[in-house]
Amino acid sequence: MAQLIKLQDYISRYEWDTYRYPTQYIRQKKEQWEQFYAEWKDPSLQADLQEEKEETEAVEEKEKNTLFQKWKQRFIKSPVVVEDLTPDEHVVKRNKPLATLPGTEEDLKKVFLDRLLEIQMKWASSTVSQVSVVDSKYYKDPLLRFLLQRFPDTFLIMYRPIFEVKQAAVETDIIVITPIGIEILSFVELDTDEVIMAGDERTWTITTREDEAPDRMINPLLSLKRSEKWIRSFLKEENIDIPIKKTVISRTNRILYATAPYQTEIIDKLAFPDWFKEKRSVHLPLKKRQLTVSESLLRNSLSYSFPRPEWEQE
Repeated sequence: MAQLIKLQDYISRYEWDTYRYPTQYIRQKKEQWEQFYAEWKDPSLQADLQEEKEETEAVEEKEKNTLFQKWKQRFIKSPVVVEDLTPDEHVVKRNKPLATLPGTEEDLKKVFLDRLLEIQMKWASSTVSQVSVVDSKYYKDPLLRFLLQRFPDTFLIMYRPIFEVKQAAVETDIIVITPIGIEILSFVELDTDEVIMAGDERTWTITTREDEAPDRMINPLLSLKRSEKWIRSFLKEENIDIPIKKTVISRTNRILYATAPYQTEIIDKLAFPDWFKEKRSVHLPLKKRQLTVSESLLRNSLSYSFPRPEWEQE
């Protein structure tokens, strides 16, 4: 499951320590899947896990009361704040036992990924001390769910992040930071199966019935080029060099073009299975350069949040 390091302009836990959370997520996921799987194989473990959960919650509640003082002491010692884990980060491991055991291992994986998705949404919209109000549509966004649940753990995703460019807020396309490089994605998917005719103009043509005038859509290459320009400018300021690739994707439609766009790949519904298989087959570990790139882009992104209520009380 890929990692959501930035969602629009919501505060992200990855902003606090970009080098820590990606590796921590991969380690926790492995450990929690093993325990989740063991519970499924031996349902008698559920009672033990429930007892452990209750004991853990009691300890966490006690620790929570002193969390502010711990954070304050750490802040005084060092100007760099590294946020502690919060109880919700262990939600998969210590979550309520399965009410109904899935019948197959494949169904179990789906349940597990759904719980991981909840954690990723929390990590991408809160820290120990701050929280952002997330639009409910993102919890049901099928494209966001697809990217997170179907791509490898070492793929770091910025989902339409908002950057500050010359004191203005600008939204980019989807950014995927892989161990190999950066890929900027633009998904073009229609509700029907019309063919999209790509070109160099400002708009692309959508074929319709012969007796109807063709529809048109904004050329996605324009947005991709702007996104690439801003990303390159951020990285250039910090002397970071990494390959950047632009890709237009349609899982539902054919995209035809006379000449392939310059330095851009077009993946329509016929080419998508092979493209997707290639991405899924990447088994490279996290790279230091990959994390450096992520840290730079997160540093240039905008975040809006407010203190957690319990912190305001403290």
